[in-house]
Amino acid sequence: MTSRWPRFALRRAGRLLVSLWVLVTASFLMIHLVPGDPVRAALGPTAPADLVLAHKEELGLLDPLWQQYAAFLGRLFSGELGASISTRLPVGETIAQRLPATAELAVAAFLLSVAVAVPVGVVMAVITRRGRGRRAELAFTGTNVVIGAIPDFLLGVGLVYLLAVQTHVFPVAGREGPSSYVLPVLALAIGPAAVLSRIVRVEMLAVMEADYIRTARAKRLTNLRVYAVHALPNAVTATLTIGGLLLSSLVAGTVLVENVFAWPGLGSSIVTSIVAKDYPLVQGTVLVYGVGVLLINTLVDVVLALLDPRSAIGES
Repeated sequence: MTSRWPRFALRRAGRLLVSLWVLVTASFLMIHLVPGDPVRAALGPTAPADLVLAHKEELGLLDPLWQQYAAFLGRLFSGELGASISTRLPVGETIAQRLPATAELAVAAFLLSVAVAVPVGVVMAVITRRGRGRRAELAFTGTNVVIGAIPDFLLGVGLVYLLAVQTHVFPVAGREGPSSYVLPVLALAIGPAAVLSRIVRVEMLAVMEADYIRTARAKRLTNLRVYAVHALPNAVTATLTIGGLLLSSLVAGTVLVENVFAWPGLGSSIVTSIVAKDYPLVQGTVLVYGVGVLLINTLVDVVLALLDPRSAIGES
């Protein structure tokens, strides 16, 4: 088993490097696959031709494609993402200013989703075990399906109307004080919590029929100890896998939710840059989102390997 760990690490590292290369190449080609002249589109149809030419030369778009690609990789390795066409500020500086706000939303929503989904899933598994509680099961499943089908930004609009416009309990938009976090975090967390609670319930139902659970019951252990100490840790593998995917989706889901709540993060920044056709800023933001998702997925793989080394390493 020990000899498999280096192979596991090499395979995961190789997969990460290949994925990063694909992401970087796709973000580089983005500006070349846009129909028309991206610089002309960014500067507007009335911009003088010499200004357009100067911006193209500054961005290196007049060089051969392979040379542009090599220069793009060189800038990335040196930590330089170029300058925004609209603001003339370095893209890295803009991302550094806005990334913390996005990370706060994603992490807070993930923690809230897990904090709600795990106990709800465990309780529903206990209630509906072996065909019991059919009404509760139908209500739980139906509610989850409905909630899971509603996009995050629509949930955000509904929360704003109910809890901000109608009751004035929370601010409508902005990032001013702890209360401003409540609605965007809820909008991001409700859907993933519904999905994750269903996974927890299914895994708990399977685990509770295992031999070691029957052995624990035969020892006359309390229900709380059986469920919390013996059943839940063994149901965490699939839950953790889905949880990692949900965290990745939360990072991407902030794009629309941030625009609903005028949140000063990367999500609102990328929408603004797309509308303004500010391709250097779009490239840099896409890279940050993509790298974040890849790192989260790799971290989940490593944690799963530590929790269940026989299955995780064996698959590699």
